[in-house]
Amino acid sequence: MPSFDSKNRFEERNQQFNSSSGENLAAEQDLLMEQILDNINATPIGQVLKKIASLPEVRKEKILDVRQQISKGRYKLSERLDFALDKVLEDLVI
Repeated sequence: MPSFDSKNRFEERNQQFNSSSGENLAAEQDLLMEQILDNINATPIGQVLKKIASLPEVRKEKILDVRQQISKGRYKLSERLDFALDKVLEDLVI
C-alpha cells in the first residue's frame, strides 16, 4: 500500500499553481479591474463617486470667516441654511 503524504502533495500542487497559473491569475485580475473601471460610471455608486470627485475643494479661510461671523451674531444662519438646502435639493434632483 503506497503511503500518502499530504504535506508533500500540497506543496507540489502549490508550486505547480504558482509557476503556471500565477501569470494567468495576474492577467485575469488586470482584465477584471479594467472591466470594473470601464463600467463604474454605470453603477449608482460610480455616479456618486463621480459627483463627489467634481465637488470643489474646501476653502478653510471661508469656513473660519463664517464661524467668526456666527459667533459674533452677524451671520443670518436661518436664511443661509434655507438657501443651502435649496441648492442641495436642486443638485440632487438634476
